[in-house]
Amino acid sequence: MELRSRKIVEGREDIYWERFCLWHAMGLTKEEFDSPLIGVANCWNEALPGSYHLRELAQRVKDGIRRAGGTPFEFNTIAICDGVAQGHVGMKYVLPSREVIAASVELMVEAHQFDAVVAIATCDKIVPGMLMALARMDIPSIVLTGGYMLPGNYKGELVLASTITKKYGTLLSGGMSKEDYVKLAHSACPTCGACPGIWTANTMCVITEALGMSLTGNSTTPAIGARISEMAYKTGKTIIDLLERGVKPSDIMSYEAFENAVMTLMAVGGSTNAVMHLPAIAHELGIELSLEVFDELSRKIPTICGMAPTTDKYSMKDLDEAGGLPAVWKQIEDELHLDVMTVSQRTLREILKDAHGIYGGVIRTRENPFYKQGGIAILKGNLAPDGAVVKASAVSEEMLVHKGEAKVFDREEDAMEAVMKGEIEEGDVIVIRYEGPKGGPGMREMYDILQVIDGMGLSSSVALVTDGRFSGSNRGGAIGHVSPEAMEGGPIALVRDGDLITIDIPKRSLHVEISEEEMRERRKEWRPPEKEVKGFLGVYAKNVTSASRGAIMNPK
Repeated sequence: MELRSRKIVEGREDIYWERFCLWHAMGLTKEEFDSPLIGVANCWNEALPGSYHLRELAQRVKDGIRRAGGTPFEFNTIAICDGVAQGHVGMKYVLPSREVIAASVELMVEAHQFDAVVAIATCDKIVPGMLMALARMDIPSIVLTGGYMLPGNYKGELVLASTITKKYGTLLSGGMSKEDYVKLAHSACPTCGACPGIWTANTMCVITEALGMSLTGNSTTPAIGARISEMAYKTGKTIIDLLERGVKPSDIMSYEAFENAVMTLMAVGGSTNAVMHLPAIAHELGIELSLEVFDELSRKIPTICGMAPTTDKYSMKDLDEAGGLPAVWKQIEDELHLDVMTVSQRTLREILKDAHGIYGGVIRTRENPFYKQGGIAILKGNLAPDGAVVKASAVSEEMLVHKGEAKVFDREEDAMEAVMKGEIEEGDVIVIRYEGPKGGPGMREMYDILQVIDGMGLSSSVALVTDGRFSGSNRGGAIGHVSPEAMEGGPIALVRDGDLITIDIPKRSLHVEISEEEMRERRKEWRPPEKEVKGFLGVYAKNVTSASRGAIMNPK
């Protein structure tokens, strides 16, 4: 086995001993120094429940590495909680953090010439950021996703973090008491881990397993208990096996693996954010994953999982108990690429030989799906020439086709204020613009406004169209990622109050009823707003690409 870490000690004997003495200062022995050096990238911190428990898991990973004959070097990268960042300026920093995470892992691993990497991550932008780094470096790598929190329960009903924002609308409308609301909040998050619906965090954990970059069963293992500890230990041992075999991310994450990941996304009804993250990861490997691929596969693969937010009844815990991802894959086996390899050194075909599922609850059969097509649809039209994204499985029947007058806002806060004041009426189409990757900058999630609209009983009569994005928990007629974005002069920048907007999800169309001549006249008058942006957001705004391209910063 050729170890690239030997580069740091090759040549004269004094170079070897100089490098050794630096690590000897930490108590490292010569035996450890001469073993494979494995980077352990951990996003542990005390700011979010998805990362709070990862310190202990990292220790188990390191135990596994040592047991298999390697020497682990743990280091940290940043992690932001989307839930804490919601609804204020903090959300501008969340998507850009993906690029910082990828860069920080790359910098540490390349500077120290580690032979292989274990990435430990759980939440929304951290998992794709880690995967981008692993794809970029293309050395033996594996991911440990840290598991989901157990779901809450109040008065016999499933309670999740998103329930609290949704129920705020119910509180405002007099549908529940303040006492019940506070008790509900205390019951929503009983343990650490990723929020247990199929929102962005668990969507990306599921996708990691679908890409073959984590061990089978990892994504549906809860964050507490013996199983996740054992999974961490096995992950540590497996990285040495991958190193010895010379297996790299490019050997695992083939184009076929990405198609499998997209089909899995559709089957589980996952987050729309994955439509940006998957192309960004693929880009690092020189693979183009267009929006058309998502739409094509969405038409073939039904939504057979009914976890929140597709339904209010099931969580990741239920998916785990029903057989996990292999049980889902068994239902779409004929469409999957079965000969792709995984970090477990088993093909998907071999994994499915052991698959067993319990169907009729959180997982349905392909013949009886929750939604006849995939959970996500790609819309195009004169309002979104380069595409827009909608979580179709979370849209009510009456909102699949909708026409309404636009009420236009240039900031999320202004739209939220209008909702709270009762200025939004049934049938309206809320347009929130200048919230895209460049325009925000940072492409904020429109989370709070959707939850409040839902709680006020308007999600079946009011649509929202934005060049921003949504949390994986979004429900209702919410269309995001409108491209080109307003800051780039996209048509969404030209919409005015009262314009009629037509949404037709079955036909995949998004149109504003403005003539081409009128559009040209408005464009002559349009000027992008001036925004004072400093720090990393300023760098991001100057370099980031469109959401339709994955909002990447380093296009090739």
